[in-house]
Parts: sequence; structure tokens; C-alpha cells
Amino acid sequence: MESIFNLGMVAEVLNGELVNCDSETMVSSVSTDTRTIDDGALFFALKGENSDGHKFIPSAVEKGAVCCIAERGANVADGLPLILVDNTSQALLDLAGEYRRKMRIPIVAVTGSVGKTSTRSMIGCVLAQKYNTLVTEGNFNNEIGVPHTLFRLNKEHEMAVIEMGMNHFGELSRITAAVKPDTVVITNVGVSHIENLGSREGILKAKLEALEGLSDGGTVILNGDDDMLWGINGTLDFETLYGGIKNEKCDLVAEDIKTYAENTEFTFCSDGVDYKAEISVPGGHHVYNALSSILVGMKYNVPVSAIIDGIREFIPVGLRQAAIKIGKYTVIKDCYNANPTSMKSGLEILKLSEAGDRKIACLGDMMELGTISEREHLNTGKIIPNFNVDCLITVGERAKLIAKGAMEAGMEERNIFSFATIEETCRALPNILKENDVMLLKASRSMHLEEIAYFMEDNMK
Repeated sequence: MESIFNLGMVAEVLNGELVNCDSETMVSSVSTDTRTIDDGALFFALKGENSDGHKFIPSAVEKGAVCCIAERGANVADGLPLILVDNTSQALLDLAGEYRRKMRIPIVAVTGSVGKTSTRSMIGCVLAQKYNTLVTEGNFNNEIGVPHTLFRLNKEHEMAVIEMGMNHFGELSRITAAVKPDTVVITNVGVSHIENLGSREGILKAKLEALEGLSDGGTVILNGDDDMLWGINGTLDFETLYGGIKNEKCDLVAEDIKTYAENTEFTFCSDGVDYKAEISVPGGHHVYNALSSILVGMKYNVPVSAIIDGIREFIPVGLRQAAIKIGKYTVIKDCYNANPTSMKSGLEILKLSEAGDRKIACLGDMMELGTISEREHLNTGKIIPNFNVDCLITVGERAKLIAKGAMEAGMEERNIFSFATIEETCRALPNILKENDVMLLKASRSMHLEEIAYFMEDNMK
């Protein structure tokens, strides 16, 4: 964070009340966790479901915080330096938004039901070919994480790519007000969080909140093969660009897609010239990420040759489709999130893998599907035979329906194993796996399916 605010300025931005503070004291960093406090820090006492940051205010001051942002009426010891506000979470967004406005650079915001993290990373690779670009790290895409990313901006940055996530109505509205993007990319409208948002129409409405913060003259980049996003074609008051594979009416269309065990290739046409691009990971779904990245690159005048170089440099992050060797086995960890679309993508990666003799799909519960949960788990099972899966392992109560769907689609029962917990799965795994198997681990994050890989590292090398 650039040291551009003093406490008087912070209080003014937040409509807050200074208590026991010198208004001229400068702020050098922002923290919401006392473990990250350093001298000159501004500590925000956030309230969570299971914790209240106000009880950590004395510790924050002891560790060097020059001031703490606290809510009016909170129980805080006398004599501590405070700025009192109505809501500390909103105050964090408000200050981050003011800081962003002082860093006068273009920002690309990425949201969507599936693929937003891979898309933001690939866009970052493309823009980095020409600009000093800040990109969201890890899963810092919510109302706490996005402000922390914005505070990482400094005077050396020329561009930023910010991922914006959401679970409920109103979240993107609040986040985009701080980000104030110049370009918004929406990857798709799936069924993630349908339990909270009611329907795909509700999900679309929530995603479009991202446009509320879009700057005048801003650009929207959408997936033209997504029926919900194509359905709003011509209705937005912004420049709107579409990328697609099946929809030839899109502004940019990918053709001649070839996906292999190690990479994916496709061609696209720009200004009458055909170009060949390579993505250094398997999976045709990554082509959609690439199309958005190409459109963003062209929007910001990155040469086509550099755009192609940026796409080639992309690699997945975190627990997303990371293939690792564990003893006699290969494990594809794709444990960050799961929904029907990403399950299919994970199965595609497994099918293309040349790492092992047998292909094992270990699939767990998909969360937040609401009333369509039973149907979607069953349908996921029904497509499994299409991906040459030799053995199916399911983990969790919901995932038992995946097993049922696979049997209904013709998979032999002797090749299907269902377990209620990860512990049960781990106990059985040595008797199920064979030397040189390749296994996909895929489930919603709360299932912690990566623990199976940790068990294998400790016990099956």
C-alpha cells in the first residue's frame, strides 16, 4: 500500500469519528488480522459469524497499529486510538474504493459461475506481456479479499485484474463499487449458489450487479455460448463483446480445437488473419478463458503475438487441476470447487490424461445446488461412462446419487464404490487402487477432498 492517507483523511472518507488519534498520523498498511500487523497499520475490527475483531483491538495496538476501525457502540477499552464507523466491513470496502480511485489505472474485473479464477489468471498473463499488472492472488475475491488486493496497488502498476466472487444478492454491487472496473468479464451463468439465488435468472441478475461500478465508456466481455449471457445481447449500455465456440455470431470465435493430454490448441481470426494459439494445459473449457483473454488483450492494445505468448504461459493455480505423482499413482487434484459444469471439465481432463493405465474418478458432494441438487448429482453420474472411467469412487451423501446415475448409464456396479466420509474412503483406497492408476479428486471445497491426496502421500508411496 502506498502511504497516501493520514487518519484525518481516513475518518473523512469513512464518515467516522476520531477518538484518541492524531489526524496527521500517516497510514502505511491495512490489516484485518492481528497476525499481519506492522508499525503504521490501520486495523479493521471485522465481525464474522464466529468471531468479533473488536476483541483483538488491544492486541493490534500493542503490535503497532496506529489506529483501529471500530463500530459505534462496540465494547472497546478506553484510551485506544479508534475511528468509529457504522459498519466496519463496509468501511473496509469504502476505503479500498477511495484508494483505488487514487491509483488511476485501468482495472479488469472478472466474475462468473465457473472459470473465473482461471480466466483472471490467463488475462493477467496476457496483460503482463505489455503492462506491469497486479492480479488477484488465491481466493481473495470476496468483500474482505478484494479490498486487500486493491491495497496492494502501487504507483508502479499499470493495470490490474480483480476477481469478484459472490454468494448472495448485493455482494457484487458492494464489491464493484470499490473496484470501479473499466472492463467486466463474465465467464458464464451456471447453477453455483442457486440455493441462495433461486434460479439461473436470479444468478444472472446477481452477476450483472458487477456492471453497476463499470466506468463510463466501459466494456463488457461475455461468453456467447452461454444462453443467459447471449440473451442480454443488445440490452446493455456499454460496449459488449462476445467470445464463443459454437455461436458464430460472436465477435471472436475459436475453431479447430484440439485437446491433448498435455495441452490444448485452437485457432482464431482477427482482422482477417488466422492465428493459432496453444494453452499449456488440457481441457477444451480453457478455450473460453482464452477467448476472454484475447478480447481483453485486444481492448488494451496488446499485440496479437504477445497475447498468444501470454495464453501459453498460463498455468492453473491452487487446488485446480494440479496433477501430482504420489508413489505408483498419479492424482489430479481439482478440489477447490465443484458444480455440474466443472465436474464435466474435470472428467474431460481425466479422460485425456496419459499418465496411468486405469482412470479413477473420485467425486464428492456438490454444494449450494438447492432444489436441483438431486437431479444434478444424478445427471453427473449418467455422463461418467462417456469419459472412459474405469472406476468410480463417491464421497458424501449427495455423491451417492452420482454412483446411482453411473449405474443407470451402464457402468458396472463392481467398479463403483461409495463412502460417507473421507476417512472411510482412505481406509478402502489401498484395496481399490492399482499400480499406475490416475485418479481425479473433484468435489466442492467444503468436502476437503485433497485430504485423500495427503493420506496417499503419507501411506501409499
